[in-house]
Amino acid sequence: MANLGCGCSGSMVKVIERPADTGECSTKAVSELRQWPIQLHLVPPTAPYFKNADILVCADCVAFAMGSTHQDLLRGKALAIACPKLDDTSSYVDKLATIFSTNETPQITVAIMEVPCCKGLDIMVKEAIQKSGRQIPLETVIVSIDGSRR
Repeated sequence: MANLGCGCSGSMVKVIERPADTGECSTKAVSELRQWPIQLHLVPPTAPYFKNADILVCADCVAFAMGSTHQDLLRGKALAIACPKLDDTSSYVDKLATIFSTNETPQITVAIMEVPCCKGLDIMVKEAIQKSGRQIPLETVIVSIDGSRR
């Protein structure tokens, strides 16, 4: 494995070997996305799709690593995506706390990659729940770089 030199083990280059595509599957996956925008920087906390909705706060890379993200994680949920390493996250805790407190959020799922830098998103969501003043059930899903759930 080659290291790109930035110090984060999540930046190490790795090739994931997969069996050759046989072309036999003729069914395309259906998108479960129910709203736009999806970037945490862009979603308004008062958007109608957050009202009484389970929310998936998802690291950007998860949907590309885990092929079944829509069916396994997104179905029936409002979505906010973010990258704790590359985004300016200074406003994320406050914005999430506002979303959680003003929309009667019943449940939150946070989906992150197994790499260390992704843990920051889980921490931000936990802080936002606490800051919201509500007790909201939280499920954390960790996805391996090969796309499997850990």
